[in-house]
Amino acid sequence: MTEQEISAAMAQAINEVREKNPMAPSITNTVTQDFVANAQLAVGGSAAMLYLADECESIAKIAPAFYINMGTAMPFYEETLPKAAQALQANQTPWVLDPVGIGLSSLRTDILKQFKEFKPTIIRGNASEIIALAKLWGLIEDTGGQVRGVDSTEKVSSAKAAAIELAKFTGGAVAVSGEEDFVTDGKEEILCAGGSVLFTKITGSGCALGGVMAIYLTVASPFIAALTATTMFNLAGIKAAATVEAPASFKLNFLDNLYKLTADEAANNFRVVGSFEKLFDGMFKEV
Repeated sequence: MTEQEISAAMAQAINEVREKNPMAPSITNTVTQDFVANAQLAVGGSAAMLYLADECESIAKIAPAFYINMGTAMPFYEETLPKAAQALQANQTPWVLDPVGIGLSSLRTDILKQFKEFKPTIIRGNASEIIALAKLWGLIEDTGGQVRGVDSTEKVSSAKAAAIELAKFTGGAVAVSGEEDFVTDGKEEILCAGGSVLFTKITGSGCALGGVMAIYLTVASPFIAALTATTMFNLAGIKAAATVEAPASFKLNFLDNLYKLTADEAANNFRVVGSFEKLFDGMFKEV
């Protein structure tokens, strides 16, 4: 795809979501449910927070997309999450996986091992989580390293190979979040700069990003959905940080800016790069 084709597809996804108000239900971090739902609403979608196995199986049959976040793992997730993933695959419902805290417990590890069979449509995580998932699924060599809670101990650039292998395996897209974000479908490779350091001072920005990816997944391809959500978040973060200096006001302003962003603004907030190490000189000086 050319940059112009990607921009056009992103703009179409943004406008179509605002026109159709699609719902993308979530099984997500109990700490961040409110933020996830509000971010989904801000971009024009609709939210539903679930956790019971029978509910998830039923909704998977009618929802246009779904979001599963491994955040605050509950004992009943051992039944709920595999059943939800199985139902999503059976009904060919696209879904987003956020492998939060991978490696922190045997419960998370066992569930994520099972997810390999059900092939998430989009995988979103920080660099350490993406590398750990690719190792768990046997897609790259395990050379050590670990996650630290929900924080990354790796740079985004270190996760490039893992992201590409995951995308090739699932046939979908992978988004690696960090100081700059990397989005790939195994062929196209996009690096997105932007956002704000204040994202690291609030809880749930990554969870909310995954939820918004699910919203765009209702109307767009995995690659376009992941890229559109990422660029929307980065640009809204830039705009919010330009007017506030503290976390609480940043969160409120971020949601406001997410709601107000135009399709043209967001659809041009990325660059295709030939070299992963290339920097985006001057990309975001005029906001």
